[in-house]
Amino acid sequence: MRKIAIIGGTGIYDADFLEGFESKIIDTPYGQAACKIGELYGNQVVFITRHGVNHSTPPHKVNYRANIWALKSLGVQEIFATTAVGSLNPEMKAGHFVVCDNALDFTKSRINTFYDDDYRGVAHVDVTSPYCPVLRAKVIDILKTMDIPFHPTGTYVCTEGPRFETAAEIKMFAMLGGDLVGMTNIPESILAREAEMCYTTVSIVTNMAAGISPTPLTHSEVVEEMGKSISKMQDLIVEFIKYDGIVDTVCKCNTAMAEVGGFKL
Repeated sequence: MRKIAIIGGTGIYDADFLEGFESKIIDTPYGQAACKIGELYGNQVVFITRHGVNHSTPPHKVNYRANIWALKSLGVQEIFATTAVGSLNPEMKAGHFVVCDNALDFTKSRINTFYDDDYRGVAHVDVTSPYCPVLRAKVIDILKTMDIPFHPTGTYVCTEGPRFETAAEIKMFAMLGGDLVGMTNIPESILAREAEMCYTTVSIVTNMAAGISPTPLTHSEVVEEMGKSISKMQDLIVEFIKYDGIVDTVCKCNTAMAEVGGFKL
């Protein structure tokens, strides 16, 4: 049995496949995390809505540590996260899915580690490749069989939010090699690596970024464009949960903190 978590981003607040799942509140050292737990296609599945009910939590105030700690405490091994993003890359158009393979961190105020207290001490996790190559390979394998335009690689630029970016910032991000811009993959992916869980994200392009888009950016535009892709994302999530293929790659996510004796709850 695989133990899978789905972290739903903007627009993915619920899913048809969650019928019959049990709602739970998990107490963690960092606060409470709300989730839904059930079984699907013989696998344990945990669903977390990143922004809460009705998108009530802005990206810079998401309790990332509580969410990831809760998933670890439930035995989760694989995390599939969704994100809505703006595009800096003219090849990555609205409605396209992107299986990100790297990231640039431009957040400012977020706590991005579990290793900052006397209990855990100090540790330095390797995030050369912040997304699990095995989960990425699984997702790419699935997308090849679906009628969804996608890109197998992409660099995700994470900004602090909740404001959108300036045109000058977008120009800089593009010069640095960024393809997409969003507000949530950091510190989520870093914390998942520290907790020794496999993590991948699939981003849905909702708009061209500031200075590229011909019109001012609005959150309603993002939500509206996401609405056109929600059913496809739900189909992808179901296929990911069902997937039983073998991919030709390996990862070391579950031993990421071996240098300090492994991650302990």
